[in-house]
Amino acid sequence: MLQPLHIAVLRITIAIILLTHSIPSIVSGDVNLFGKMYLNEVGFAPFGISLAWAIKLSHIFAALCLILNRWLLFPCLVTIAVLITGIFMVHLKDGWFVIGGGRNGIEYNVLLVAAISSILLYNHSSKRQVQNNKSEAA
Repeated sequence: MLQPLHIAVLRITIAIILLTHSIPSIVSGDVNLFGKMYLNEVGFAPFGISLAWAIKLSHIFAALCLILNRWLLFPCLVTIAVLITGIFMVHLKDGWFVIGGGRNGIEYNVLLVAAISSILLYNHSSKRQVQNNKSEAA
């Protein structure tokens, strides 16, 4: 079943955001700094670097799943969990705004969580509709 254009646009846009958030930090080595200088310091030592890599790789996997429109549930739920954790661990202290009324706030992560949740809800409801149509036809 073909998705409406707005859902496809949302999927691809979120995939691009996840890729552009992950790949540059892997290429530059910043992922290791995030693990060592932040995650280890806030209590994840000695697993900070491994956790940072797991986060970045999970974003890349979720992006690929979004592009392919396959196997979305688990990678999207993991991404939502990472984003919500980031809200509480990193961004909440800076308030709501990313820019303008503040800096590094939660609004961007909240928007990503809502967008990914919308994709999952649409996919779940469309699968349910297909199942209902099949059972009615039988």
